[in-house]
Amino acid sequence: IQMYHYGHFSQDFLWGVSSSAYQIEGGYNQDGKGPSVWDVVSNNPGSGIPEDVNGNDACDSYNRLDEDLYMLQALKVKSYRFSLSWSRIFPNGRRASLNQKGIDYYNRLIDGLLARQITPMVTIYHWDLPQALQDIGGWQNVQMIDIFNDYCDFCFATFGDRVKFWMTMNDPQGLAWLGYGTGRIPPKIREPGTAPYQVAHNLIKAHATAYHTYDDKYRASQGGMVSIALNAEWVEPKDINVPRDLVAADRAMQFNVGWFAHPIFKNGDYPEALKAQVLVKSELQGLKQSRLPSFTDEEKNLIKGTADMFCANHYTSRLVTHVTGALSPASYLSDWDYQEEEILDQPTTPIGFTRAVSFGMRRLLNWIKAEYGDPDIYITENSVATPREWVQYYKQTLTNIFSYELDGVKVKGYATYLMDSFQFLYGYLFGYGLHHVDFNNPNRPRTPKFSAHFYYNIIKDNGFPLPEDEKMIYGEFKKDFIWSSATASYQVKKLT
Repeated sequence: IQMYHYGHFSQDFLWGVSSSAYQIEGGYNQDGKGPSVWDVVSNNPGSGIPEDVNGNDACDSYNRLDEDLYMLQALKVKSYRFSLSWSRIFPNGRRASLNQKGIDYYNRLIDGLLARQITPMVTIYHWDLPQALQDIGGWQNVQMIDIFNDYCDFCFATFGDRVKFWMTMNDPQGLAWLGYGTGRIPPKIREPGTAPYQVAHNLIKAHATAYHTYDDKYRASQGGMVSIALNAEWVEPKDINVPRDLVAADRAMQFNVGWFAHPIFKNGDYPEALKAQVLVKSELQGLKQSRLPSFTDEEKNLIKGTADMFCANHYTSRLVTHVTGALSPASYLSDWDYQEEEILDQPTTPIGFTRAVSFGMRRLLNWIKAEYGDPDIYITENSVATPREWVQYYKQTLTNIFSYELDGVKVKGYATYLMDSFQFLYGYLFGYGLHHVDFNNPNRPRTPKFSAHFYYNIIKDNGFPLPEDEKMIYGEFKKDFIWSSATASYQVKKLT
């Protein structure tokens, strides 16, 4: 039985909504924007996206900024997380190609948010790498560290007088594995045993370098915060009485969240479980060194502590059992030595293997607190593709977040999807947003769903006030009120 926790969140809790550039902006070749890897792949046959759709127009937010600002103002949100399109700002990925019209668009967005007392939460890079940079090898090329740093430097300098909440990149684990391991998303490279580790290595160093650029050049004058948005699903052992499953569950958290969080939040290096697994597998495969690259001591010092808060994207929870993964072909997936299963007694969603597991949120938050030294935590993405069950799922999920008051977890903000949008691998099949968007209508009208009204009331009440029928009534009875007791003869009189 789900227990609800009633009460109010802290006064400064950041209730928000989220989006990303490729998912909502459209205007893919408008006003000087250059092509991103998503533009290129999604406009070619065989993209793998359902119905061969793309984000060429998406929600058309590039041309409908006022409508987006109206939605945000009507919801009364306190924050809006959005991402910058790298190739809209630098069409070929580099500063020399600077596109002023792209900068103007983000200035209008940021200024529009601040005019409405909404905090801009900016993701600098959300998967949409400029194609020109993929042409030199993308994130497999170590040069990307300096190229990314220059892009971040420009963003800090240009928008940092007004933006105080930065995420360098979104879900690097998904990018490394799906983009360079399975090839399911752009740049569609399939090198599952080596490329994900190589890419992750460069992503972590790129993030850390950009963090220090902010630290050294902008923090004193701008006073903002910088982090990285990590995908953080919850897993737990299928049977807590099986020791190998307990170890496997921890290993699963380390292979997914810890891969990036451990270096950044702990000691500048990968988790021991990850290092040990990949080393043993590599040795069994006859390799002279691990497929997992190693950081130098200098790099560890560069990486350690490069986040001012923990930003987590959370969608589902699963069960884990120990298995022995295959040795050939080499793969990040086979290195795990565990397998995941759905939690069968939780509601299904249209997306396979992604059940609506509301209780996982509280367990995840407590794990982050214990694992990473009690950081401030922001839930930067959370949603479910089940419109009818949205309200039930979110009431349960948000009351699990509210348990931070009981657990002492420092949760500072929460964001769900502003509107239905291009959902990467799933195209336009599922509507995650608070607002329905009619993608068959060229005007892309936005209509609030019941969930938008529900979320509006949560924000208005800053949580969950105790319902009237559960409130205790206090006061005194009238002076002449007669207090008494009662009996009945048959109940108390002894029979003879």
